[in-house]
Amino acid sequence: MSLIKDIYSRSFYQLLADQFGRVRSDFDGEQFITRIFSSDFDHMEWKQRTKHTTQTLHEFMPSHFPEAIALITQVVENLIAAGYSGGLEFIIFPDYIETYGIDHFETSVQSLEIITQFISCEFAVRPFIIKYKQQMITIMEQWACSPHAQVRRLASEGIRPRLPWAMAIPFLKKDPAPILPILDLLKNDLSEMVRRSVANNLNDISKDHPDILLTIAKNWKGIGRDTDGIIKHGCRTLLKQGHPEILYYYGLDGKDFEVSDLQIGTPYVKIGEYLTFSFQIENTHVHSKPLRLEYGLYYQKSNGLMSRKVFKISEKTYLSAEKNRIERRQSFKIITTRKFYIGKHKISIIVNGRETLEKEFELVE
Repeated sequence: MSLIKDIYSRSFYQLLADQFGRVRSDFDGEQFITRIFSSDFDHMEWKQRTKHTTQTLHEFMPSHFPEAIALITQVVENLIAAGYSGGLEFIIFPDYIETYGIDHFETSVQSLEIITQFISCEFAVRPFIIKYKQQMITIMEQWACSPHAQVRRLASEGIRPRLPWAMAIPFLKKDPAPILPILDLLKNDLSEMVRRSVANNLNDISKDHPDILLTIAKNWKGIGRDTDGIIKHGCRTLLKQGHPEILYYYGLDGKDFEVSDLQIGTPYVKIGEYLTFSFQIENTHVHSKPLRLEYGLYYQKSNGLMSRKVFKISEKTYLSAEKNRIERRQSFKIITTRKFYIGKHKISIIVNGRETLEKEFELVE
């Protein structure tokens, strides 16, 4: 399996050199590629190669930023016209704006609007929001009305308070009010990727201001199926936390569901293998009831304490007296985003936000 850093291949750099040679006759493509493949290139990871490419490209560009970014923008427009799709390797273009354009507000904003139609610019826009605040928010309100879905998505995704893998925006985490008009403009967007971004933004907001999300959910309820979908996806963290008001909003009452016979099929789980478990769930009420069924996995931490992560099993309406046996498995394969520690772990069954039966198991080497 190839590594993510391998997207920066010789063929990619040859494409770059050819494209810049088309828009600037004195661009030294051969020397550019030579400088890219420095002695330590093979040892660089993906982010290092991204930054190295940005910095090396800068050495071959005009020193005046507006002139340099005009060339980059022309290259992007040519790539779009030629039918290229913007793969992750092209993140060097928004990175160039973020690195060298922060003091050139108008030029950078105009370029971001074009380049994001080729490769998403949500990381690059964040330093501009922090530095220029209301100026940048006003621009993003305008982007929310763009005829291009990628630009509308940038209006929502770029202003998320807690965008993963990106710098946070502290003033928006503290007070997300400037974000709300942008989300309101996009709540009926025709593009699924834009609506998903709105939902992710709402989910970010819910982590610091659940009351704001609850107000939005009530105001947007019933506007349409797609908007209802935005609300539901935006409420996912509160639902996993068992937030009482959001459970009530969705009519999720943990009473009248009986969980029994929780069985651990693998009481000793080796790192790299699977935990298997099963249990029985029954609706004991005389009427049908909605059920959001989840399980909580309590991971052992390095300090011996446990940290719970919630996983969704299903969400459906259970008929009166309906009874089901649920079987699931949970991977303990090594991943980059979580370190596993041997020792006692625990699993619990969650019914409409209410934690019910739980059992321990042991993770071993």
